[in-house]
Amino acid sequence: MIEGLIKVRNLMIKGLYRAIVRPILFRIDPEKIHDIFIKVGKTLGKVTILKAITAFFFQYRNEKLHQELVGIKFENPIGLAAGFDKNAEMTDLIRSVGFGHIEVGSITGEPCKGNEKPRLWRLKKSKGLVVWYALKNDGCKRIAKRLEGKKFNLPIGISIAKTNSEATVTKEEGIKDYLKAYRTLKDLGDYITINISCPNAYGGQPFTNAKDLDQLLMRINEIRNKKPIFIKMPPDLSHKDLDEVLDTIKYHRIDGIICANLTKDRKNKKISEKVKDTGIPEVGGVSGQPVRELSTEMIKYIYKKTNGKYVIVGCGGVFTAKDAYEKIRAGATLIQLITGMIYQGPQAIGEINQGLLRLLEKDGFKRISQAIGIDANK
Repeated sequence: MIEGLIKVRNLMIKGLYRAIVRPILFRIDPEKIHDIFIKVGKTLGKVTILKAITAFFFQYRNEKLHQELVGIKFENPIGLAAGFDKNAEMTDLIRSVGFGHIEVGSITGEPCKGNEKPRLWRLKKSKGLVVWYALKNDGCKRIAKRLEGKKFNLPIGISIAKTNSEATVTKEEGIKDYLKAYRTLKDLGDYITINISCPNAYGGQPFTNAKDLDQLLMRINEIRNKKPIFIKMPPDLSHKDLDEVLDTIKYHRIDGIICANLTKDRKNKKISEKVKDTGIPEVGGVSGQPVRELSTEMIKYIYKKTNGKYVIVGCGGVFTAKDAYEKIRAGATLIQLITGMIYQGPQAIGEINQGLLRLLEKDGFKRISQAIGIDANK
């Protein structure tokens, strides 16, 4: 009976969001809406009763979705991807919305003001976003002070990247910047993600080059603690380049791989809008449905190539339980999203978790871990 009531709750919120809320929100500049949601989230997270009310409307729990991975307990597999809570301001609320983890950032060695506005656009036909923030964040020192001494009610990942500045373009300066962010943040949260895939930074993505990545990881290994480290990949790597990266990270203490960041490929067949018709400049990276297949194929390839060695986090184009389950069956252990929540509504997290349970039961699985990677060899 409770499952049925939760399903009705989600359907009602979804209907309200699609019929009334989303049409209003989509008439307003997306960055303004994002900033409003951050402020609202900070406020709700400070008040116990407001968090409880939020949980009543959005949370879904079932022990069949629980996992313990690299020493971290996850209540469910759905997480909020890095890029939404850039400055780690919403960590108190996220569990009440239904997420099983959050990744904050990406956070850089120095503060980044980001590119000039506008820097966020919607691709409504494609169900995606064009993101050109360029690593806007308060910098590692300020964010570390925000996180120090806090007790979290769900796993916290901290995504780090090199500061978006001409000063970090050289390999050595880029490594120094990563090291500053890592050293400052490594004892906070539950794991660190090294983001080598931001599409909007000075100097491109130099650390997707296997030789440069090897040097970065060697330097990090010199100062690292016991907490897990993940790598966040771009979705546009060729199999050759991906093989070189995988051959590199196997010699380092890497625990997980996030597949994947934004795509820079504007010839992506899943992008319905023509750039010249939208007025959106050809800058930034694209999220959402245009990344779904790229992400899933990368998950499947890595899972098969590495025999399931790593925790794989599926990120890109997750709007429904079916989307999430597709990535889990391909080899993903965890899922992350942002764009799906924006298009589907905040009830999508609970809706996806409940939907995953139904899909697991349909396939005869008792726990989510049993479904991981079963399609990888097909």
